[in-house]
This record gives sequence, C-alpha cells and structure tokens, in this order.
Amino acid sequence: MTEPRQLRAFVNGSAVYVALGATVLDAVRAADPAAAGEVEAFTRAIADSRGLVIDAATVVTGGAVLRVVSSRAPKAVRPGGQP
Repeated sequence: MTEPRQLRAFVNGSAVYVALGATVLDAVRAADPAAAGEVEAFTRAIADSRGLVIDAATVVTGGAVLRVVSSRAPKAVRPGGQP
C-alpha cells in the first residue's frame, strides 16, 4: 500500500486537498486566496476545530477543521510563533 500524496482538510466548511507537509496557511490559500492574504497581513487568523488560534506555519493533518477568524493583535499567532 502506498502513502497518500495529499490530505483533505476543511476550511470554513469547504473541503480542500493539500500536499503532504503543507501548512494550514496553504490549506486556507487553497480554499480562499484572499483570506490567506489577510492571514499573512495579520488582519485575520486561523483557528482549529476547538476555536483556538494556531500558527499559520503549522503542518496540516488529515481531516483538519480550520476556520479563518478575526485577528486581535495580542492574541494572533504569527508564523514562526512570533507575537
């Protein structure tokens, strides 16, 4: 049996397929490039299925449920873990 080359994740309720090793930002970009740009500009953030903001550089896991949420500067996690 071969390993899958892509993973399915869900961004704002829509299924997207990303390559193994892709980041959550890559998944958002696949679903909505404009929203990904907002995450990169720190005006939006990415939250996991629990509603916790996560680092945009986090590697996607199969079946991940992600939401793009409003970013509040002190709470947003910037890529690389920088505040």
